[in-house]
Amino acid sequence: MTNEKDKQLEDFRRKHDENSALTTNQGLKMAEDEFSLKAGERGPTLLEDFHFREKMTHFDHERIPERIVHARGYGAHGEFELYESQEKYTKAKFLNDTSKKTPVFVRFSTVQGSRGANDTVRDARGFAVKFYTEEGNYDLVGNNIPVFFIQDAIKFPDLVHAVKPEPHNEIPQGGTAHDTFWDFFAQNPESTHMTMWTMSDRGLPKSYRMMEGFGVHTFRLVNKEGKSVFVKFHWKPLLGTHQLIWDEAQIIAGKNPDFNREDLYESIEKGDYPEWELGIQVIEEKDEFNFDFDILDPTKLWPEEEVPVQVIGKMTLNRNVDNVFAETEQVAFHPGHLVPGIDFSNDPLLQGRLFSYTDTQLSRLGGPNFHQLPINRPVCPFANNQRDGMHQTFVHTGQTSYHNNAINGNHPHTTPVEEGGFESYHEKIDAHKVRARSESFKDFYSQAKMFYNSLSQPEKDHLIDGFSFELGKCKHDFVKENAVNNINHVDKELAATIAKRIGVKPPSEDVEVKSDKKSPALSMENTVKKLDTLSVAVLVTEDSKEDELKGLIKAFTDNKVNYKLVAKEATTIGSLKVTETFDTVHSTFFDGIVVVDAKLPLLPPVKDYIEAANRHFKTIGYTTQAKEAIEATSVKPDGVGIVEVKDAKDYLAELAIIRHWDRKL
Repeated sequence: MTNEKDKQLEDFRRKHDENSALTTNQGLKMAEDEFSLKAGERGPTLLEDFHFREKMTHFDHERIPERIVHARGYGAHGEFELYESQEKYTKAKFLNDTSKKTPVFVRFSTVQGSRGANDTVRDARGFAVKFYTEEGNYDLVGNNIPVFFIQDAIKFPDLVHAVKPEPHNEIPQGGTAHDTFWDFFAQNPESTHMTMWTMSDRGLPKSYRMMEGFGVHTFRLVNKEGKSVFVKFHWKPLLGTHQLIWDEAQIIAGKNPDFNREDLYESIEKGDYPEWELGIQVIEEKDEFNFDFDILDPTKLWPEEEVPVQVIGKMTLNRNVDNVFAETEQVAFHPGHLVPGIDFSNDPLLQGRLFSYTDTQLSRLGGPNFHQLPINRPVCPFANNQRDGMHQTFVHTGQTSYHNNAINGNHPHTTPVEEGGFESYHEKIDAHKVRARSESFKDFYSQAKMFYNSLSQPEKDHLIDGFSFELGKCKHDFVKENAVNNINHVDKELAATIAKRIGVKPPSEDVEVKSDKKSPALSMENTVKKLDTLSVAVLVTEDSKEDELKGLIKAFTDNKVNYKLVAKEATTIGSLKVTETFDTVHSTFFDGIVVVDAKLPLLPPVKDYIEAANRHFKTIGYTTQAKEAIEATSVKPDGVGIVEVKDAKDYLAELAIIRHWDRKL
């Protein structure tokens, strides 16, 4: 095995000079490429870090004009309303005034794939919110996972290069099931925690409407007295957090690559407006070092059991875009778009993003005036001395374009802090300039272990499936072995199980984190479960009984359950119109199915619909006359979550469970 591993490694490096030094583009040899230059190990990133700026600038300009990451996205308009003033924490007006509704624009996205990729690939999802406040635009640019792969922004180009399709063949599109990602994972153990999340059900959200959002980073809130607290932001979907399973996701990718975006669009069109509550976790400055993790480390979350989430408001998406390009594609987010009362921490990943986003927009949107595009334009007045540039749409008048000036009465003028002017938080910095990682950032595995401990058994099984599929796609055994060795630090049994599935030797070292710590909030098993907007496919024929269907349909609509009549051909049943056929949809599109006609067993697609719904643990209903349709499959009519529909209430009670994980397959 060792000789084979060595041969693979030699082949892998064959075309490269192993002794070449890493330099800047000007030929300067660099002594460090892991960390940006900071004022102290936990201090802010310094603008003088020429190496970071060169590396990030080159990375930001690698694609034109599509976003380098988060290229495949979909957006919608809405509003945010505050439940209770947060003036004790922040002077941000939109978080102080409960009488106002703040307009928002939200863009959801996948990360790895191009604009032409599928919606249901295994990936993290972007969750970016632009608040159009009276004090300017505030952007909360997050993901559906509360942590990230890396700790320092200087590693971001390396991460994305590893995640993207491999450059020699541009394969695979939209996913991480390839050698370069898993080589990065094994060689950069700080990525372990987030990789556990992406390999879990969190990497396969059922819909954007049922997906959590996280600000990821530690920010600051600052009140009128200048007192600061550390904060993390959460978006909690009122429909709960729900997932696809891998087999389902793959089928949907082939049958409807726009599954998530279509779901969001159609939900808003018919008035099923998606809603999320905004929550904050707050840590006082005096408590900064009172935890067994560093609160500035972006690969760590704050367990909700230790730092409770305080729900402070609600966001509702209630309007689709008029033009996807003009709005969804041209929207420009930036974590540096702030309002008074919100500020940064010294999170080294956040610090780097503050440079990267503006630089990216300059390339993607063609120049410095992207803020003038309607989707990016603030709703409040804005003025400064910035002039000209590509795509300038304003006709500036007057003789002066500088500050200070006497000719124009020093307009535009600065605003004192007391009157709402922004001032960065006064944080004392006393440290050496270094390229280093703080000692407090060097625990890569404890929270990955906590995440694994927190999962239900079905979630653990799915996590194993995710790792096994992705690593099983790798070509080099040494990449697989290195990845499994990294997983071994989290859980030895997990690593051994994956090793066996992918055909490599299980690790022998005893390096597993010894911890039984759990955070129940991390398991999707504990999410909200309700009937609202769940969907059912009703399988019919032209001979189905209209009255029977109307009774079923009334029960669905009374309980806010969506339905579609599905048949071999688009037809009518009395006054009811069949809107879908077996050719256009599949049981994977729905939360449950109901079989209502005795003739259905004669149709080949019906068997597939029933058996797919069964192995995806969905609710299956059948009328008495359609029982033979179930019996014609491998599904047991008396199985868990399989209901003879004599009363629609019985079916709806099972449907509300959503997944019947205890069903025997």
